[in-house]
Amino acid sequence: MREPAYAPFGHFCWPELATTDIAAAKAFYGGLFGWEAVDMPTAIGNYILFKLQGLDVAAAYQMGPEQCAPTHWNAYLAVPSADEGATKAKALGGQILAGPFDVEGIGRMASVQDPSGATFALWQSIKHFGAGLFGEPGTLCWTELLTRDAKQAVEFYSGLFGWAAEAKNDGTKEYTEWWLKGTAVGGMMTMEGPAFEGISSHWMSYFAVGDCDASAESAKAAGGMVLSAPTDIPDIGRFSVIRDPAGAVFSLIKLLKS
Repeated sequence: MREPAYAPFGHFCWPELATTDIAAAKAFYGGLFGWEAVDMPTAIGNYILFKLQGLDVAAAYQMGPEQCAPTHWNAYLAVPSADEGATKAKALGGQILAGPFDVEGIGRMASVQDPSGATFALWQSIKHFGAGLFGEPGTLCWTELLTRDAKQAVEFYSGLFGWAAEAKNDGTKEYTEWWLKGTAVGGMMTMEGPAFEGISSHWMSYFAVGDCDASAESAKAAGGMVLSAPTDIPDIGRFSVIRDPAGAVFSLIKLLKS
């Protein structure tokens, strides 16, 4: 088995699926990415670890009937202290949705909502350090904030994680990259126009694939829906937005450079 390469503090460390149909999720993502699903019993029910090349790359859990949120992917960020992170997030205008609390002795976490409504989790590792593989086919390679208030987001996330925002404009739209100590952390795009009507601010998880078109077709054949057909991003790669059979939305991307 390969040695794991964990995300450093201030970086996205763990993609987690909250779903209404865990059996369908195992079959869909196993077929799409080649993930092996491993059941991990916990005090509140089974937690599913998805593995690739013997390493943890993602997870999933079955939402209970009391959870009114739709099926979605959660984005976790590595922090040295979940308590300090939650305190800072609240001071910056965020809302603490849950925690901080201990997780089965393997870590401590808090669920946070930023001022525009996008949610994410702070993860303080104790025994579990998150995904051990990134940027390769079948793994998380990018996480992107879609927001209605970019200025507010820059103030919040720069204050919380020390990220630097680098805005680029190709003449048609502006895209912001988040950087930390010379390394790209993720991206941000402002939601504008009828295509985003009724969609709340959120973090989008991107998973690397070897062939975007083939993977989009595979997702469709397995019961998913292609929300955005494979499209080229100049000098970056080719991506597609997918909705899984239970409704969770994520993106596929074939990067030109990995």
